[in-house]
Amino acid sequence: MVATEIRVIYGDTDRMGVVYYANYLRYFEAGRNEYLRAAGARYRDVEAECGVMFPVVEANVRYKHPARYDDHVRVETRITELKRASLRFEYRVVRVEDERLLVEGHTVHACIDRDHKPTKLPERIVGLLRAGENLPG
Repeated sequence: MVATEIRVIYGDTDRMGVVYYANYLRYFEAGRNEYLRAAGARYRDVEAECGVMFPVVEANVRYKHPARYDDHVRVETRITELKRASLRFEYRVVRVEDERLLVEGHTVHACIDRDHKPTKLPERIVGLLRAGENLPG
């Protein structure tokens, strides 16, 4: 699990003063990018060196409590599934001040090549991600 801390900016909120629902997907992306970085597989490098990309093919968000402007939140990210040509991340967004669970969800990503065709996850990336989560080989 990798924790990424974010301070909610005014532009992330809606007219009601709470984080606009779609912005949690941006928080998930921030968590996912930091997860990959911590595993030693910066997304930018994965694209350049391995020639693969990970588009979102499924997203699920469950809203528990709202985050508001200037809240300090923590996005907890982990990988729960690695398949031949896809991976699944799970997320929890928690307000740091009171440890309240605000949002939880997941995204599933396909692995595609530069021609946008499904391809096998590179072994180097699989090894880094399995090590980070202690996933079975």
